[in-house]
Amino acid sequence: GRTFQTNRSVKGRKRLAQKKSTMIPMDQRKNLIEKESRELSLCKQCELLNISRSSLYYTPSVASSLELEIMRNIDFLYTEDPTRGTRRMYQALKRLGFNIGRYKVRSLMRLMRIKTIYCKPRTTFCDPAKYKYPYLLRNLPINETNHVWAIDISYIPLKKGYMYLFAIIDIYSRYLVGWSLSNTMTAEWVVNTISDAILRHGSPKIINSDQGSQFTSEEYISFLKDQDIQISMDGKGRATDNSFVERFFRTIKYDKIYLELPENGTDLHRCCSEFVNFYNNLREHSSLDYTTPAKIFNKAA
Repeated sequence: GRTFQTNRSVKGRKRLAQKKSTMIPMDQRKNLIEKESRELSLCKQCELLNISRSSLYYTPSVASSLELEIMRNIDFLYTEDPTRGTRRMYQALKRLGFNIGRYKVRSLMRLMRIKTIYCKPRTTFCDPAKYKYPYLLRNLPINETNHVWAIDISYIPLKKGYMYLFAIIDIYSRYLVGWSLSNTMTAEWVVNTISDAILRHGSPKIINSDQGSQFTSEEYISFLKDQDIQISMDGKGRATDNSFVERFFRTIKYDKIYLELPENGTDLHRCCSEFVNFYNNLREHSSLDYTTPAKIFNKAA
């Protein structure tokens, strides 16, 4: 009996250590790994720090200069007209002088996480009992801050590469409560950014996202459930359901990023930080009766 209780105690401490480790950003957890350690194997260290061992050896693939140029043009064309699908995008790129096939355009658009806006015939009806996370915002009155947060990820071009921007916006005030940059799209990155926003601004009642792999992952779903946050998801092919974040991405690209085209990640972080400060504290919104998001958010808070 005593041995059984000891084993339970050890397992309990182990689970507690793993749970606490998730509060540390992924990059910092990876830095804690001691590859030359003789006391703990890499497998054991990864288990204790809640890190996938394969992520230690993962090196992001680098796109060629031609692919980066094509991706910059795809991003510009999509921001100009988000209804462009692979066929129209392929034809637009051909007119710009790029010798590229439609299937290559499709793979690049998937890499960039571009979601074409289109009306889809409703020929399939899902079982509501099996559809776990429906779209909760239809006809929902939003009359206070921290009622609904909308989140999304967008491709951001650099002069010699690209990164991804993750943004969290409070729908009532249009205030950007959190944002982060990364060169890979992982669920850990998303969860850490949301966790940081909650620490600074409190917890929302609902978070709305699309059905991307980061937002349907077990890590993301479990985190929101632990925080007692309702999960809302857009329908597939319906980028307009999350229009507030899409509008922010369009604004930051046209008003800042396309004009400056940052050199690297450090330059991009400065660029985004400057614009977010302007967007939250100085830019007046017509939908807010020409008031800044910060005034609405702070007044309501």
